[in-house]
Amino acid sequence: MAKSESRPAIIAALIGNLLIAVTKGIAAAITGSSAMLSEAVHSLVDTGNEVLLLYGQHRSTQPPDDVHPFGYGRELYFWCFVVALLIFALGAGISIYEGIVHIRHPEAITKPFINFIVLGLAFIFEGASWFVAWRGFQRARGDGSFWHVIRVSKDPTSFMVLFEDSAALIGIVIAAVGTALAVELDAPWIDGAASILIGLVLGGVAIVLARESKNLLIGERADPELQKAIRDAANRESCVRSVSRVLTTHMAPDQVIATMDVEFDDSLKIPDVEKLIGRIEGGLRDRHPELARVFIRPEPQRG
Repeated sequence: MAKSESRPAIIAALIGNLLIAVTKGIAAAITGSSAMLSEAVHSLVDTGNEVLLLYGQHRSTQPPDDVHPFGYGRELYFWCFVVALLIFALGAGISIYEGIVHIRHPEAITKPFINFIVLGLAFIFEGASWFVAWRGFQRARGDGSFWHVIRVSKDPTSFMVLFEDSAALIGIVIAAVGTALAVELDAPWIDGAASILIGLVLGGVAIVLARESKNLLIGERADPELQKAIRDAANRESCVRSVSRVLTTHMAPDQVIATMDVEFDDSLKIPDVEKLIGRIEGGLRDRHPELARVFIRPEPQRG
């Protein structure tokens, strides 16, 4: 997904999570609900996460310089990985901790109707943010299956907000059910158990996001179709005998670096080889603007 498509979803999630975090925090202070406090922490962590994603997008667009000759594109992947760690450490960790404390020292929920009002409003706000993220994801998805698109996507922000909002909606439902059971059965420990369940949901989401971000951060190949197009472009030249290897890596969602080893006809002189390399590189960048750099290494004749 292009930055222009994922950015509205991030901004919508940022505004929604900030308002929801404040509302949940006030409700948790009034009612003493552990699950509600976990939800407030969850929304606060998500708010910070959106800020980091926006910062990562901004940093990734910085132009190359002497220190970073290939640009700053992978800063986006770094900050996405940090977001996944924050979800795991703060969101999941604090929720599970609060749940354990509440089970060991249960406190009755006071004014539970406040919880239900806040959770209902939060579900509406989170649902609106989720819808924006889902529409953006669907545009990027095309005809691919859900998990296939997640695995092959080179822009983790395209599904990070969707996963965060999905976890938030699930957490709200868990908090509501936990509150209702704790009040109906006069068993405050159930509220703590709901908090632990919310933490487990967040932990699962964080693991998926961390794995996908890590793969991109250490370097992931471009789409095999792009690699095939690069090889075919070189093989179409009559003076190219063979292309032995094509290597690609993503520096950013829309920035790919490609290298290939090419065996040229031995009758070519050095100026001819230089012109041929320039023609191949220029044609590839014209047809595939995501190719930020193309390196062609002449290979000696084999055998």
